Amino acid sequence: MVLAAGSGSRFGGGKLLASWGAGLLLEGALAAAFAAPVRSVTVVIGADAEAVAAAARSFDPRVLVVHAPDHAEGMGASLRAGIASLPPDAAGAFVFLGDMPRVPTAILRRMAEALAGGAAAAAPVFEGRRGNPVLLSRALFPDLLALTGDAGARGVLQALGGRLALVESPDDGVLFDVDRPGDLNR
Repeated sequence: MVLAAGSGSRFGGGKLLASWGAGLLLEGALAAAFAAPVRSVTVVIGADAEAVAAAARSFDPRVLVVHAPDHAEGMGASLRAGIASLPPDAAGAFVFLGDMPRVPTAILRRMAEALAGGAAAAAPVFEGRRGNPVLLSRALFPDLLALTGDAGARGVLQALGGRLALVESPDDGVLFDVDRPGDLNR
């Protein structure tokens, strides 16, 4: 799933629809999500819902769109909406952030292999810093459905200890996100 429900207030609004490369910022996250070993890609929308949904469908009409009605609460609401929308037989969920356009796709299969090998979740690391996306096993879905506020899955991941597989990233794309317009030029 790609979380794309935020208002981008630090950016001044409309962040996910900002120009990035030859397309839109959101398209970087979508490209990574479609490169992952998954059955489907869901985009969770909220602020700018119609425009973000249209951009996602324009990128790939196979995308599933889910609206998080309480998106203003923060990332917890987006995660709840996304997790609740998954099919009952989903073994897990990758969680991509719509404002992270440079995720190296080489890590995605290795993350899936870690989960298949028994990890409760997998996350990339670059130079000792944990990044995104994360891959969460179905066993964590009840905890994710109980999230509130804007911290996302951070607390759930921290509680896993050694059950969180850390996968070394080939570059800093797992850390790079866009918060302000000037970040587009980094």
